[in-house]
Amino acid sequence: MLGGFILLKIYLLLCCSKITENAKKSLASLKRENPRLEPTLAIIQAHNDHMIREINKNFAKEVGLRVIHISLPEGSSKDEIVNEILRLNDDPNVQGLALDLPESLCSSKVLNAVKPEKDVDGLSDVNLGRLVRGGASDCLVPPAACAVMELLEDLGGKTVLLVGADGAVGAALQCLLQRAGAATLSFRWKSPQLQSKLHHADVVIVGGTKPDDVPLSWIKPGTTIISCSRDLQSEKHNSGQQNSHAAENTVGSLAIAMRMQNMVKNTERWIQSQQCRKWDLRCLKLQPRSPVPSDIEISRAQSPKAVDVLAKEIGLLTDEIEIYGQTKAKVRLSLLERLKDQPDGKYVLVAGITPTPLGEGKSTVTIGLVQALTAHLHINSFACLRQPSQGPTFGVKGGAAGGGYAQVIPMEEFNLHLTGDIHAITAANNLLAAAIDARILHENTQSDKALYNRLVPVVNGVRGFSAIQLARLRRLGINKTDPGTLTEEEISKFARLDIDPSTITWQRVVDTNDRFLRRITVGQATTEKGFVRQAQFDIAVASEIMAILALTTSLQDMKERLGKMVVANDKKGEPVTAEDLGVTGALAVLMKDAIKPTLMQTLEGTPVFVHAGPFANIAHGNSSVLADKIALKLVGEKGFVVTEAGFGADIGMEKFFNIKCRASGLVPSVVVLVATVRALKMHGGGPNVTAGAPLKKEYTEENLQLVADGCCNLQKQIQITQLFGVPVVVALNVFKTDSPAEVDLVCKIAKESGAFDAVPCNHWSAGGRGAVKLAQAVEKAASQKNSFRYLYSLELPIVEKIRIIAQKVYGAQDVELSPAAQSQVDRYTRQGFGNLPVCMAKTHLSLSHQPERKGVPTGFILPISDVRASIGAGFIYPLVGTMSTMPGLPTRPCFYDIDLDPVTEQVKGLF
Repeated sequence: MLGGFILLKIYLLLCCSKITENAKKSLASLKRENPRLEPTLAIIQAHNDHMIREINKNFAKEVGLRVIHISLPEGSSKDEIVNEILRLNDDPNVQGLALDLPESLCSSKVLNAVKPEKDVDGLSDVNLGRLVRGGASDCLVPPAACAVMELLEDLGGKTVLLVGADGAVGAALQCLLQRAGAATLSFRWKSPQLQSKLHHADVVIVGGTKPDDVPLSWIKPGTTIISCSRDLQSEKHNSGQQNSHAAENTVGSLAIAMRMQNMVKNTERWIQSQQCRKWDLRCLKLQPRSPVPSDIEISRAQSPKAVDVLAKEIGLLTDEIEIYGQTKAKVRLSLLERLKDQPDGKYVLVAGITPTPLGEGKSTVTIGLVQALTAHLHINSFACLRQPSQGPTFGVKGGAAGGGYAQVIPMEEFNLHLTGDIHAITAANNLLAAAIDARILHENTQSDKALYNRLVPVVNGVRGFSAIQLARLRRLGINKTDPGTLTEEEISKFARLDIDPSTITWQRVVDTNDRFLRRITVGQATTEKGFVRQAQFDIAVASEIMAILALTTSLQDMKERLGKMVVANDKKGEPVTAEDLGVTGALAVLMKDAIKPTLMQTLEGTPVFVHAGPFANIAHGNSSVLADKIALKLVGEKGFVVTEAGFGADIGMEKFFNIKCRASGLVPSVVVLVATVRALKMHGGGPNVTAGAPLKKEYTEENLQLVADGCCNLQKQIQITQLFGVPVVVALNVFKTDSPAEVDLVCKIAKESGAFDAVPCNHWSAGGRGAVKLAQAVEKAASQKNSFRYLYSLELPIVEKIRIIAQKVYGAQDVELSPAAQSQVDRYTRQGFGNLPVCMAKTHLSLSHQPERKGVPTGFILPISDVRASIGAGFIYPLVGTMSTMPGLPTRPCFYDIDLDPVTEQVKGLF
């Protein structure tokens, strides 16, 4: 009998060796394909059995896995173990999690706390459910159950008795044994029928320790006995005693080898999960009504998917999203690293003709297009939109979620607060503004020594520079780290910024249209000791920090841009930056969540990123580079990302190409140019429109001549697009008052003027189905040859770049700079900022600087009243004519119609 036991032991060792070698080869192959791969298995242990720990460590080392052991005290509670499990669940550096716990702690609560995708021991209900359902390839089988099955063969027709093998391992064994053709019975040690059943069993599988009152004589000779016990010590003992009973085989070591095999399988799945995969998107059905209800009624009638469900459908991992309520989630930038080798999809920009009070519907086209692409043509697509400012939302324009049956939902969440990004920008902007005035006050009222002592105080008996102060010292050429070694001259140089108050360009901001903040006086309190100056408030989205958020490519890049922001000049004419004020790190802290794009969805359940919201007339007017980059990876090579540029193509699109594309390095595939018959009629000489008043008959009755005359603006915007070498598709938003002849005329003129195609759309009333032809045209245009080019070289002088935009885009005869503007150009050139792109701050209501001039004005001289610089954002912005950076409220703002139902808590009146 001893010889048989030795043979079984040898077979057990051979099985361990085979499993280990196979796992080692598989992992080596994965590492060759993924050189930076370092799979890590975390094992939580709550007992003092050092042998189990060493065997795990040795097997892992042999296979090539990294193992970390978390040794908890022997008396640890279930809650303490669960807390540790949850911590490791959230650790992105841990790919597998195993539990070595006493049986008393292996409760359902503990086992199910492990994330199924990290459950190397396969003990969670999710893994067991998949196994029972038959999805063996979809789950990990408990290592002990695998080890038992490895030792058994030819089970067809045999009777297998499970004794004391309860819980997850017992359930897995029953499932596997039955599939192998065995008649399987399960009994507890105290069962009155146990003796009879043991006598007739061909195979006995025991779990835990056999009670003394169950003698081996109950088992018939020749029966195979296998123990699932975790007790590795029993492997050293010969269990085959007398009566020709077979030796009991303890699977401890083999189970640990199987655990390592499971870890390698899990690593392979983890690698696959990191790669971009085909979307499994469930689109939402629309049931359009006629007449079309209000935007908020439509939004509220649709039930959006839970945002975590949407995230999973488009390939986001659970640790890549931060959920805000039920319908919004921030997406972490780590996704870009995970998908860095994934090819980008096609990049589509939606622009428009010169805006009119009648509206063109760019946001609606953007949403309608992605609904058509994904919900109807089954092509992966993402919309990337700007976050709306609350100024226009409560002012006159209303929200910016699209409209009709082409909206982002819930529209009230989209338009109000969202995830707080604009509030973060406001806080950061105003912290910097406060720092400027405070620094001037303190420098004016303290000696060099007192100022230095307060800037570099003694803390707990130690005096030292902060990291940002050390960086300032290096910029000043002072290579010292001990505050006590600076000379008087160096102290003065370090401590004093000597800001010239007359040169301060950094203003406070608020996200409200408030005309009475356009010019204010600060410092009137007696505590400010007579330091009074004229200042102003801008609307929050005009802040340079908003432009930085929209153009940044990473957290590090954002931090560097924040530090470069020039807020004033010193009295020698040199720029003073946020870095000089020592506030860069604090600004980055306030912006750390705002840098993450917000995931939402359209009415048809397709994904949308909402991120950043710079105005296009006073900034560059595009959503964020980061949102576009992430979306381009998620849609895959054949997918589409559709983003929008503010106002007309001459404003938002020009800045998209010359500023945003330079920052991102991305190349657009297609431009969709949005127009309406009504807006074209206004450009053709139609009467003025008053908000709230009924439209005049020129806009509601067929007038082909007026349409033809107004198409000059459409033609000009097509020509502007062609300057950049990108194919253009015209999207004509159709209204019920448009005649078929008017629609046909616009499409005909557009195609004759160089558009790749021109398509009538009715997504506002029909949803994505109404934009299917547009989507097909965009798909075809994206396959055309693309000869994208910038409009100007950055090496050109600032004035020459301004002139190129004025003449080639706006159609101006020339430009004229005021003496103040020319002085600023000279200063920025001298300070080394002359090679930045130009962001024109100009009225959006005309190609010229005069809002009332519609159509295509010519022969005008473009006046440049001032030139400013957003060095952190990375552009020079000339002010054309008189430009306000703080809108005002009209006589009857939108807020008259906005209300809250105190019972249902539903918002009313938003549009």
